[in-house]
Amino acid sequence: MNRQDLTLLTDLYELTMMQGYYEESQNEMVIFDVFFRQNPCNNGYSVCAGLAQVIDYIKNLNFTYEDVDYLRRLKLFSEDFLQYLSGFHFSGDIYAIPEGTVVFPKEPLLKVIAPIMEAQLVETAILNIINHQSLIATKTSRIVFAANGDGIMEFGLRRAQGPDAGLYGARAAMIGGCVGTSNVLAGQLFDVPVMGTHAHSWIMSFQDEYTAFKIYAQMYPDNCTLLVDTYDTLKSGVPNAIRVFTEFRDSGYPLKKYGIRLDSGDLAYLSKEARKMLDAAGFEDASICASNDLDEYLLHDLKMQQAAINSWGVGTNLITSKDCPSFGGVYKLAAIQDESGKFIPKIKRSENTEKITNPGNKTIYRIYDKATGKMRADLICFADETYDSSEDLLLFDPIATWKKTKLPGGSYTMRELLVPIFRKGECIYSSPSVMEIASYCRQEKETLWDEAKRLFYPHQVHVDLSQKLYDVKESLLDKMNATE
Repeated sequence: MNRQDLTLLTDLYELTMMQGYYEESQNEMVIFDVFFRQNPCNNGYSVCAGLAQVIDYIKNLNFTYEDVDYLRRLKLFSEDFLQYLSGFHFSGDIYAIPEGTVVFPKEPLLKVIAPIMEAQLVETAILNIINHQSLIATKTSRIVFAANGDGIMEFGLRRAQGPDAGLYGARAAMIGGCVGTSNVLAGQLFDVPVMGTHAHSWIMSFQDEYTAFKIYAQMYPDNCTLLVDTYDTLKSGVPNAIRVFTEFRDSGYPLKKYGIRLDSGDLAYLSKEARKMLDAAGFEDASICASNDLDEYLLHDLKMQQAAINSWGVGTNLITSKDCPSFGGVYKLAAIQDESGKFIPKIKRSENTEKITNPGNKTIYRIYDKATGKMRADLICFADETYDSSEDLLLFDPIATWKKTKLPGGSYTMRELLVPIFRKGECIYSSPSVMEIASYCRQEKETLWDEAKRLFYPHQVHVDLSQKLYDVKESLLDKMNATE
């Protein structure tokens, strides 16, 4: 299976439901929403990612002869239905929030408007793609925040849960704010910077540490970072690194970009001691890079301890989002078109209030403070609702409705987040490059108040419902209660 052939990347019940719709001649237009219920890692926001791969998936969605033959062998599907699959193509509309956008729970990240058989089929793959990449982008954003301006390098390929997780995880990490990745295939496919130093085995393969350092520096004089903890960091590694740096400087051909990497031990203590040694030898501009099972919490503590580290290689805990391994995105039916062409809102009720869905054909407006450019709130409303920012806007919490905020006209601006991606099966959206998305993501995070970005107990940005949407939601719930 090539990287783009994901047609059968679906749960079996999507296909059995499709056959049921087919047999019942039930293929009305529907609307499904992709959203999540809680920010991962107790963060104050999430970063959406994965849209480019969703676009590739939809563009290449077709059942090959081999696919149909495999499904036939399962003895679950009729020949008529298999013939339908043979000519399948996606004919619907898709709207989505652009990659790199800061997003919040309950907001539709992606909206599918299509015949129900088509909309049902694409559920699993879309969730797989959006959930994974949004999770890693969000985790990376937390780590980048903890680094407080230092560069974060993504070093997680060998610990990722498989090649695709490593590849697209690296892509998401770049969107979330990494300055580079060790993943060479990601560098090639996504045109992002690749970075790396060398392993302990390089040192161990030579007769001594000094020789290993010197040969490496000769090979890479423009970017030389030496791993100093193979034997003894402060008694051997750092002194030998300084010896090599000194020899190059004294030769008249100093190394252009150089430094050391620490991969074990007490990183706060070792980095501060190494900094003293490097500075005393006249190498104040030498960088100190650290790795070794880092995450945002350890980075936060090391920063508190004033560790003398200005570059970080983060692997396992980033590429797996180890402490929160699931994004939790879901795909829920929001509306069904009736015979007159009108979309009838649908709602899922649950004993768990957080699982009650928002019905209907919706869009999202982001509201900014006009004076500061900072985000005030997000407003979920019906797609046909319009607003005039010169008029007062009343916002209210959809759970605790007594919590209200009135924004005076002229004090705020609004931006619609969902943009059209596919119309009638044709892609009308051009994905930016990964580095362009990463730049956009940095700008997005600048619109957050500092209180929403902190690692611990962040302020929760308000996601409100329009009065019209709230009323329809309450009416549907009341009707359900009345029929019981």
